[in-house]
Amino acid sequence: MTVCSSIFLMLLITISSRCIITAIHMPSYLTKEYFLDKAMKLLTAAFAFSLLLCTMQHGIARTISQEQNAKHLNKPMLPALLAFGDSIFDSGNNNQLQTMLRSDFLPYGEDFITHRPTGRFCNGRIPTDFIASKLGIKELLPAYLSSNLSNEDLITGVSFASGGTGFDPITSQMVGALPMTEQLEMFKKYREKVIGILGETGATELLTQSAYLIVGGSNDLASPYFSSPLRSSLYDSSSYADFLLHSASSFIQELIQLGARKIGIVGIPPIGCVPSQRTLQGGFARGCASIQNEVAQIYNSRLAKQVEKIKKRHQNITLVHLDIYAFLFDMIEHPTKYGFEVSYIGCCGTGLLEAAFLCNPMTLTLCTNVSRYIFWDSFHPTEKAYSVLVNYIYENYFHHLVS
Repeated sequence: MTVCSSIFLMLLITISSRCIITAIHMPSYLTKEYFLDKAMKLLTAAFAFSLLLCTMQHGIARTISQEQNAKHLNKPMLPALLAFGDSIFDSGNNNQLQTMLRSDFLPYGEDFITHRPTGRFCNGRIPTDFIASKLGIKELLPAYLSSNLSNEDLITGVSFASGGTGFDPITSQMVGALPMTEQLEMFKKYREKVIGILGETGATELLTQSAYLIVGGSNDLASPYFSSPLRSSLYDSSSYADFLLHSASSFIQELIQLGARKIGIVGIPPIGCVPSQRTLQGGFARGCASIQNEVAQIYNSRLAKQVEKIKKRHQNITLVHLDIYAFLFDMIEHPTKYGFEVSYIGCCGTGLLEAAFLCNPMTLTLCTNVSRYIFWDSFHPTEKAYSVLVNYIYENYFHHLVS
């Protein structure tokens, strides 16, 4: 019997009892018609009241069910996303640093949700924003050094990345960025904050179930190795790739020691094909700088093997090499396949060298249709290009991290 039926039956019994008592004690001056009229009115009222209660009950139940379904549908695949590395993942940490590599001014951010600069090296969102959204965590991944982070911001993930850094410590020193070692120290402080919010058990559960993403290596090839003698005088291309790999491997294992269990590390892209490197290293024709791409490929192939070695040592972790080299190279070489037209220059200024402080409010020219371009400035992709790249990464690699 339903709750509605029970309510109506109880009212019916109550009214019937009342009618019997009334009939026994009814004064002689009241007629039978009066008695029947009163009884019918009581029954009608009882029916209406029970119908109202049933409708309310059904509405409340339906609302609760809808909320439960909504919560189920919106439940994130992972509790938090934590990002480390360079400008590809930097959502504003460099805003707080004394460095020339900042982007907290227009035209950066002109196509962002707020149409204002945030410190992202892009016209809009960056990969970590798209990934956090796809995982159902939140729409934007904030910078850890942001001044207005809430507890909810912290426990759903932040970015520790810093534009201009690399796996080589000299890379960050050259530009005043946060070295990877400092990002680990920031993560340790973050971990203590999460413990303060969730307690030791809750924090451990959160940190072991969250995704950790690492990106680096591009700045190392663009700055200390090919643009100065600081490293090229000490290492040949193969040994420098090993040097970067050792640093990346140490970083991964430090994260594991700190509780990370789901880690993705992005390989080096075809750095020789970004506009600035075409200009500086690509000769008169501004072709892709083949030597930089060769070192990137050496590093990537060895990274894939190193990832397997680490996984054998730590069988309780998920570690994925997010190899984007071939996909991004094809995207640059055949832009129309992916909905673009221009891949050899950036949208900002001449598109040849402008990046960071060289792409600023005083820049005289800006492309009229950014959706045609793969690169926003001479080093960083556009929001649209990042979206295409993240779709590839997500479809090909993220099933390992969310399983």
